[in-house]
Amino acid sequence: MRILIQRVKKASVTIEEEISGKIEQGLLIFVGIEDADNEEDVAWISNKIVNIRLFNDENGVMNKSILDTEKDVLLVSQFTLHASTKKGNRPSYIKASKPDHAIPLYENMIQTLSQLLGKPIQTGQFGADMQVSLINDGPVTIWIDSKIKE
Repeated sequence: MRILIQRVKKASVTIEEEISGKIEQGLLIFVGIEDADNEEDVAWISNKIVNIRLFNDENGVMNKSILDTEKDVLLVSQFTLHASTKKGNRPSYIKASKPDHAIPLYENMIQTLSQLLGKPIQTGQFGADMQVSLINDGPVTIWIDSKIKE
């Protein structure tokens, strides 16, 4: 499972000209799911998301987590995070899971993050053509892969 976290001043997802999810300050998280992913990956990544310290403390140091600040989360599925650009100029998405495997894990991640945060999170819609708007704060952008636990 791969995620790309962006600390944002605000973000939204629009599908067919309707806003699907919207947050003010918080984290916009893109998630890509592959066939090797399972509930353990969801648990590990979700725990990392809620505890990673990306928000400034009173001294301007990134020392606070989303739990510490009670800001919001917007989760968006993005199969292109598993793009392979090894050959040629057209990316291959062969590692990205098909919906029958990915949707249950995506829904599990929504539930897990909501439970850990103690409130609902905002989302896009799995498989939809989405337009994502954001104002990156910092900018702060972090890439995490549950298969490469650095």
